[in-house]
Amino acid sequence: MAIRPKTLSAAAAPVLVGTGFAAGHGALTVLPATAAMVGALLIQITANLANDYYDFVRGGDTEERVGPVRVTQAGLIAPVAVRNGMFVTLGLALAVGVYLAWIGGWPIVVIGLASLICAVAYTGGPFPLAYHGLGDVFVFVFFGLVAVGGTYWVQALDFPADLLLAGAGVGALNTAILVANNLRDIDSDRAVGKRTLAVRIGRTGSRVQYIALVAGAFVVPLLGVALAGWPRTSLLALASGVYAIGPMSRIMTTDDPSELIPALGGTARLVAAYGALLALGLALGA
Repeated sequence: MAIRPKTLSAAAAPVLVGTGFAAGHGALTVLPATAAMVGALLIQITANLANDYYDFVRGGDTEERVGPVRVTQAGLIAPVAVRNGMFVTLGLALAVGVYLAWIGGWPIVVIGLASLICAVAYTGGPFPLAYHGLGDVFVFVFFGLVAVGGTYWVQALDFPADLLLAGAGVGALNTAILVANNLRDIDSDRAVGKRTLAVRIGRTGSRVQYIALVAGAFVVPLLGVALAGWPRTSLLALASGVYAIGPMSRIMTTDDPSELIPALGGTARLVAAYGALLALGLALGA
């Protein structure tokens, strides 16, 4: 419950896309790709554990919060145990990062350390990103641009410009997961002084943001084929649009936090389908 397995598609999808991109360019390398997947999942788990722990100790998670159970706030696991678990997964991610840095050199050292620091700083430290409306930027950059680009880099030791386009697509949908989460929690976050972007721009602004992110993600393969020479099989990603219907409907039609809970899982499934299909489409162009 603490590691939130239903949201781990946020870490897996960009690695799949980066690996599909590598396969399409004839650069697929199994061990670095596998290590990138393990490292990304560990970073996501670290962020989830840190979020569970720090939101509780900062008073961000209260009994009024509606949503999936937070184990620290619910008293299911002692806060110190959740914190120690965070340190364990952080250490494991660092160990994987050492191997990837050996393969990819200084660029991986930089983005690896930045990813680990921000995973904790998302809700921890003296300037928690989520509490200052910067969570959306963190997710787009690290679970989009950085994860896709880093995964490709450790396999090909190259960084073509259109890799940023692929990263932007999956990063946009991963950010949409966060928007769904923060829209659900907008009232409880506002009450405890957690100034997420949703709190800052309100329900209407958050709904516009969600629609823009989802729409932007589906424009990406069209642009890739039209402007960047991606194989037409990349358009397979558009088929994942069927998974957008349910969460988008809830986001647009209800303010009830309990009714918005399924939108989070639905968006995570959308990310998984989009990432897998875009990765497959890119790989088939080899």
